[in-house]
Amino acid sequence: MGYSNARLEASDNRIKATIRMAYGFHHVTNLIALVMLRCGGPDIRPPQPRT
Repeated sequence: MGYSNARLEASDNRIKATIRMAYGFHHVTNLIALVMLRCGGPDIRPPQPRT
């Protein structure tokens, strides 16, 4: 049907680059946090008024 796997390849490449950047981290949780930060995008919510 003409589908492309370009988005999957791009996210895979970004994760691989992050792993190379994170070489030397002592804990895998730091690597996971860095991948989530780079690939997850910001979760910015506007302030809500207090009731």
